[in-house]
Formats: sequence, C-alpha cells, structure tokens
Amino acid sequence: MEVSVLNIKGESTGRKVTLDESIFGIEPNEHVVYMAVRQYLAAQRQGTHKSKERSEMSGSTRKLGRQKGGGGARRGDINSPLLVGGARVFGPKPRDYHFKLNKKVKQLARKSALSQKAIDGAIVVVEDFNFEAPSTKAFVNVLNNLKVSERKQLFVLPSSNKAVYLSARNLKGTQMAIASDINTYGIMNAEVLVVTESSLEVINNTLNKTKEA
Repeated sequence: MEVSVLNIKGESTGRKVTLDESIFGIEPNEHVVYMAVRQYLAAQRQGTHKSKERSEMSGSTRKLGRQKGGGGARRGDINSPLLVGGARVFGPKPRDYHFKLNKKVKQLARKSALSQKAIDGAIVVVEDFNFEAPSTKAFVNVLNNLKVSERKQLFVLPSSNKAVYLSARNLKGTQMAIASDINTYGIMNAEVLVVTESSLEVINNTLNKTKEA
C-alpha cells in the first residue's frame, strides 16, 4: 500500500512511501486489540478505593436478639449488614488491576490497530519537520494544512522533540507519541494517525524485531 508524503503545508512532495504489508496489511484481530486496550485501561486505574467494613465501624458489639426462636434472620450486633443502618460488607478494597499479556499478543494488537487505520484510510504521512521554538499557533496551522484539525490526531515522531511537543500539548484532541513507544490504545483512540517519514522506519524495525529474531 502506497501513501503520498505531504509537507507541513499540506502539499504533496511528489514522493510516496510503501507501508509494510506485514504490519499495515494484515487482517486485524479484534480480540487481541480489545485485550490490549483493556490491559492499558486497567493499568491506568489507581485502585486506591477503600470502604470501612464491619470490623472497622464504631458501634456496640452486644448481640441484640436471641440466636433461635425469634423468627427472623440470625444477626448479632448493631453493625450487622442485615439491619438498616448496619455496616457494609464486601466493599471495595485497594487492589492492582494490572494483568499480563504475552509480548507477541501485544505486538499483534499494535499491528492490527495500525492495519485497521490503513484500511480506514486514516494514516497521513508527512515529511520530517521541526520548530525552532515552541509555537502552538504554528502547530495549529500544520493541523489546518493537513485537514486533520477537526479530528482526534496522534502525531508519531521518530524521537523526542521538545519544541514540537510543547507546541502541541495545549491542544485538545492532539496527542504525541514516539514511534518506538506507540501503544494499541493510543492508536485506536485517535481518529487519524499523522506519521513522519522517519517514524515509519522506526515502527517497521520495532514491530518486525521478533520476526527477524
């Protein structure tokens, strides 16, 4: 699959890049994408929720009624969860929501997400660019020129670029990522993927590393 390379003015440079079929041309596996997104969102949860349970509540521990013969449910003190105003049981406790996924499963999920973007025609390739100084106004002009300002974008850069990052961080709907660190959630959460030429090479090397080994 070939994609035209644009400059930051939104004009074609006359060059085309070929997207790697082993990454952008596979049949997307929806289930592994779902699992990878679920793992990412689970890892974002703080898990600090805590409620006081029966043993931690204040209140008398005197048994209110007899054990047998009263006709009602067996209950002990005023903190029994059976009573109105009683304590809670089985409330939330601090926990870690993280779960493990195999490396190859996560790799397949990223490939499937990228492939789905290619199928949807939601990949824009731009030539490598840089700003001399951070400028949100200049970055907004880039978005307008590329005609992606109305959609959520994920800009994929080959390496850390402070000037570009600072220019984009205040814009709603714009996310930045380094090519070697892209994740399935970030790809699926974006409506359009804006990738620089050098980033494609990094993505190819990163996702094909296991295959070569």
